[in-house]
Amino acid sequence: MPVVNGPLVRADGERFRYPCRMTEPVRRLDFGRVSVFFGEKSGKYPDGNQVVVRGSDTRAAFDTPLVANRIGAELDDAELVILGHAHEDHMAGLHRLPKAAVQVHERDLDAVRSWEGLLRHYGLSASAAAPMLAKIRREFFYAPRPDATGYRDGALWELGGSRVRAIHMPGHTSGHCVLLVEPEGVAFLGDIDLSGFGPYYGDATSSLPAFRRTLARVADLPATVWVTSHHRGVYTERAGFLEALAAFTAKIDERSDRLLDMLADGPKTLDELVAIRLIYPSDYEEVWIDDAERRTIEQHLEELVTAGRVAADGQGRFARA
Repeated sequence: MPVVNGPLVRADGERFRYPCRMTEPVRRLDFGRVSVFFGEKSGKYPDGNQVVVRGSDTRAAFDTPLVANRIGAELDDAELVILGHAHEDHMAGLHRLPKAAVQVHERDLDAVRSWEGLLRHYGLSASAAAPMLAKIRREFFYAPRPDATGYRDGALWELGGSRVRAIHMPGHTSGHCVLLVEPEGVAFLGDIDLSGFGPYYGDATSSLPAFRRTLARVADLPATVWVTSHHRGVYTERAGFLEALAAFTAKIDERSDRLLDMLADGPKTLDELVAIRLIYPSDYEEVWIDDAERRTIEQHLEELVTAGRVAADGQGRFARA
C-alpha cells in the first residue's frame, strides 16, 4: 500500500511531517449517518479514530486526531467540531477546519483556547513546558483555538436526521464527555478507550475518584455501538464491550496492588516511587512521563492512605501499613 510519510502543508501554509508511518486508504465503518475513520493501528496513540456525523443540516466531527489529515473532503467539509475533551492528540486536525465552530465542555475550554490553558490542564513542570509545546507543534499540528466555545452536560446538537448529546464523564480530564449519536445509538467514548494500558488520569485536571465513578456509569449508556478514540476502535456486541470495560476498570486496582508491591521492601518518598514508575515502562521516555507518574501515584497513595493500607510518616515517606 502507498504510505504517507512526507511533509504536509497545514491550512496556514506551514509544513509538517507525520510522526509515524500511516497507510492508505483510511479504513472506515458506517452506521447510518455516522462514519468511523480508523487511525493507524485502530487509532493507537499518537493517532486516534475519527467520527463524522453527516446530518442533513450540519456535518459534525468528533475530535480531530492525526487521521483527520488523511480523510479529505468528508472531514474538511465539517461545519462543527465537538471535542469530547482537550488533549493534543484530539486536536491534531483542527488546523484543517479554521471556519468550523469548535466546542468543548466548559471545564476543558481554556485548554483549547490557549497554550497557557493547555499547560495548566496538563500540569507539567516548568522544565517540561517548552519541550512539550515544541513536540505538539511538530507532531500534532498544534494550534490553539481562541474562538472555541463551551458546552455543558446534556448539551444537544440537532444536525438534521441525527442529534448528538453530551454526557459528562470526567476523570481522564475534568471536562471529558461521551458523545452519543441518536437515533443511531453510537456512543463515542473518547479516552475511556478500553485499552490494555488502562485509564489515564495523570494530568492536573484528571481525577482518579471521578474516573472510578465514570466507569461505574459507562455500561448504562443507551448505545448499541461503542467507539473508542484509541486502539480498540469499535464494539458492536454488548458482551464484548462489557468484557473490555471490566478489564479496563480492573487496571486501576491492579495499579494500587503494584504500588503496594513497590513499598514492600521499605518506606519510599514520592520521588523514589516516580523513579521506579507505576504506569509506564522504565525504558519509555517522553517529556510528560515524570509529571504523569507523579500525579497518578499521588492519587493512588491518597486512596491507600484513606483505606488504611499505606501510612505517611509526615516527613514525605510512605510505607505499607
